[in-house]
Formats: sequence, C-alpha cells, structure tokens
Amino acid sequence: MTRVLVPLLTQPPARPLGGVVHALAGETMGTTWSVKLIAQPAADVPGLTAMVQHALDAVVAQMSPWEPLSALCRYNRAPAGSWMTLPAGMAAVVRRAIEIAEATDGAFDPTLGALTDLWGFGPRPFSGQPPSREAVEIAREVGGWTRLPLDGDALFQPGGLRLDLNGIAKGFGVDQAAAALERAGVKSYLVEVGGELRGAGAKPDGQPWWVEMERAPAANDALQTIVALHDLSVATSGDYRRFFDHDGRRYAHTLDPASGAPTDQGMVSVTVLAKTCMDADAWATALTVMGPEAALTFATAHALPALIVSRKGAGLEERLSPALSAMLDA
Repeated sequence: MTRVLVPLLTQPPARPLGGVVHALAGETMGTTWSVKLIAQPAADVPGLTAMVQHALDAVVAQMSPWEPLSALCRYNRAPAGSWMTLPAGMAAVVRRAIEIAEATDGAFDPTLGALTDLWGFGPRPFSGQPPSREAVEIAREVGGWTRLPLDGDALFQPGGLRLDLNGIAKGFGVDQAAAALERAGVKSYLVEVGGELRGAGAKPDGQPWWVEMERAPAANDALQTIVALHDLSVATSGDYRRFFDHDGRRYAHTLDPASGAPTDQGMVSVTVLAKTCMDADAWATALTVMGPEAALTFATAHALPALIVSRKGAGLEERLSPALSAMLDA
C-alpha cells in the first residue's frame, strides 16, 4: 500500500506551458546532486548546471569541515577572544542554527565539532573504537551553543569552540541551489542533494513533483509514503547513513549534546517536511536526538510535519505528527 501526502495549498501550482523536463546532475559535499526543471526545449542546460554547481560550491567553501580553507575551519582555528565576520550564507545558517538550538533546548547544537571528530564522523583519522569518557567530557566542555554569540554577521570565538554545521548545511545547500534556479527564471523544479529535496511548481502535465519519503533499510516492509513537493522541502535523519560498529553495538553519527555520545534511544529515522530544506534538515536532526516520545510531543507542539520511526521489540514503530497526518489524502 501507498500513503499519499498532499500539502494544504491556497491555490494549485500553475501548469507550465510549452516547457519540457530537463535533468541536471553533479557532485557536492561528498555525495551527488540532481535537478529536474521545467524550461523551454532550447534552455541553456550547461549554464543552469554551472549555476547550481556554483551555488553548492559556495556552501562547501564556507561550511565544510573537510576544506581547511573554508570559513568554518578558519573560525575553528581562530584564537580565543577573537571575532570573525562570516560570509553572508554561513551567517544565515549559524543564526538559524542558534534559533533552533534555543527552541529545542540544545537538542540541536552546532558546536559539536570536537565531538564529531572524536567519534570518527569528521575529517580527522579515527581509531575505530569509542573514545574514553574522559576524552568525551573534555570535548563537551569546549562546546555548547550558548557560548556562540553572533553580532550581526560577526561570530565570537570563546576559545577552542569548533562548529559542526553538517546537521543543517546540506539543507541550506538545497535552498541555495533552488534560489539559483529561481534567479534564472525557473519556476518549476525539484532539487535533490544527498537525499534531501525541495520542490516548487508543477510538471507539464499539471502534476506536482511526487517523491517517496526515504525509508530505512530495516523499514522496507513499511508503507510507502509519497508526498507532493510544492513549495516544500523534505529531509531525513537516519541511523543507517553514517555509523560504525564496535563490540556488537552500532554507533550512529547523530550525537546527543547532553551525553556527548551517539544517540541511543531506539530511533531509526526521522523525516520532516518544512518550507526550507535548511529547517527540515535541522529539525530532523533535533527530533532524532530527542527520542521517539519527546520528538512526537515537540513536533505536535510546534506543528512540524514529521514521520518518526523507532525500534519496538523486534520490529519498528511509526509515529505521524498531527501536522503530517493532516496531509494524508483521504
């Protein structure tokens, strides 16, 4: 069976006239990107591809922990007590990250760079086994989103604090790619970067961009869920994406700021729909940290459309937030 989600629209997207579907693709952020867009048959596809690639390259140049000359790495190396003026895009991401950290009482925290490296999910070499409790506590002490004052576009470095924006930057990249298309006059498109998507407009046949919400490998027997992405984004956080196994236990890449260790509350995946992919990305990360019950409570209180999948006994349990249930096509 298939579960169909349709967002509530004040008016349906306009059907494009005379356009055809063009496909673009490339690589970024250690993964791939793809775009489907509606334009005239003679559209400058190479030029549009270059525009999208440029937008994504700018995000990497600003926020990648794997690029030593990125603005993020330069901030992480900055001396204690210094201020750094951030590029406009990075400043917008940090500002939104702080807002979401405050809203989630720190479940989302953009200052876990030291812990990310310690657990082997950053650019530094990793031993393949969990770090000591002492090492975790030392890394926790240099972090904390409340130590991150942002004054305009200037960010203060209190000393030793290391940003990690991987829980929000990819979604921002999707938004930046979409913005580049819109500046070029494209009104109907589907942008995808590493499984995170944003859609707008309609296809030539009047249909919206239908996409399947990501399912964890362990949930392949669950209901297929498809959603109409019109002026909407979707992002998924899952324990099956990046992890390592040690002594029979899986350590997933999403870290709990409260413990300094990978989350261990039985979460398999969280998928969130939002206006921007940046928000969908960050909310999905935060809900994963909270655990299934607290995540559903938070999503309900904040009207977040969320699909929460967790382990229950030998199987899986799905929870749909009220905002997501309201999209069900009866």
